[in-house]
Amino acid sequence: MMKTGVKSIALKRYFRSSSVSLKSTLANARNILEAELQNIREAGTWKAERIITSKQDVNISVQGQQKSLLNFCANNYLGLSSHPSVVAAGKAALDKYGAGLSSVRFICGTQDIHRNLEMKIAKFHERDDAILYASCFDANAGLFEVLLDKDDAVLSDELNHASVIDGIRLCKAKRYRYKHRDMKELEAMLQESRSSRLRLIATDGVFSMDGTVTPLKKICDLADKYDALIFVDESHASGFFGKTGRGTEEYFDMKGRIDIINSTLGKALGGSAGGYTTGPHELVDLLRQRSRPYLFSNSLPPPVVASSTAAFDLIMDNSEYPDRVHTNAKRFRSKMKDVGFTIIGDDHPICPVMLGDARLASVFADEMLNQGIYVIGFSYPVVPKGKARIRVQVSAAPHHPY
Repeated sequence: MMKTGVKSIALKRYFRSSSVSLKSTLANARNILEAELQNIREAGTWKAERIITSKQDVNISVQGQQKSLLNFCANNYLGLSSHPSVVAAGKAALDKYGAGLSSVRFICGTQDIHRNLEMKIAKFHERDDAILYASCFDANAGLFEVLLDKDDAVLSDELNHASVIDGIRLCKAKRYRYKHRDMKELEAMLQESRSSRLRLIATDGVFSMDGTVTPLKKICDLADKYDALIFVDESHASGFFGKTGRGTEEYFDMKGRIDIINSTLGKALGGSAGGYTTGPHELVDLLRQRSRPYLFSNSLPPPVVASSTAAFDLIMDNSEYPDRVHTNAKRFRSKMKDVGFTIIGDDHPICPVMLGDARLASVFADEMLNQGIYVIGFSYPVVPKGKARIRVQVSAAPHHPY
């Protein structure tokens, strides 16, 4: 047997050698990562995070800026992120229900306020039921693999949000990707997939980078013709798009036509966090049993639930907010075009100001700070190369100088 002293020396050499190897491996990984970061910097697409030192509102304070700035790029479409009723509801829930549940829903993470919010969401959308998630990203990640299997097909617009794309990748269904809003290609893919058990057409209601609206009427016609289901991500529509804020289907006067809706609580509907799926109760029940982001993520914190509930209360029977968003967006688009800017998109408060060059978009956004305007330049890979822009998002918040 090896003597104790010899064994000790051997072990020390082994661990020393292993440590050197690990350090060498980490150093190599650091070099690879730094090279990639340098490529981003040189391309002018580096995304710096500005530090906001105030609440989210029309006027915000930014670290390094001497004066407050007008915020033209938040998803705070209804201006409810700092609404007194929304904030007060969150504070009251913190006192009554605590900071969090320390649990997933099915163990000990469901409070009465969670079910109340789910029922309120279902009522707002006029659906059977709804299920809450930590984010709409999670809602999209948790839907497709539960609904679809290898005998099914999903047909997805090429410009769908990354969370929809990632969610579809998790399912076993045959995947088709049609060109953006190209109904001829979608129909050809529906014909090709005739043998599938279920077919699901998946689309954003409003495409967040371009402000374009999905051609829902044509999609519904094709779905009827080929017996397909329709899924729509309404993150950039719920609460403010359409006459009463019911989203894309209301915008087209087709309420109730979408089979499955996913959306977020983190934009117009209070701006805190959270997402949801709403639709047939059979689907919602199955998601509670099998949707992995739901089963393995903590429940939404009570203050978030209460704040979102208060936001729904403000808009449930009140069209003032959507009306104001529409009026402000129409005015902004018109005035910007009058002075020579190119604004793309449809009749929506997402108003992309097209600049083309990535570096120009970044510099332009920085210069706008000096003018008291907070905006962000968007470039590749968030948008296609050569289509850099400043994405302005118009709000219904009072006192915004549109």
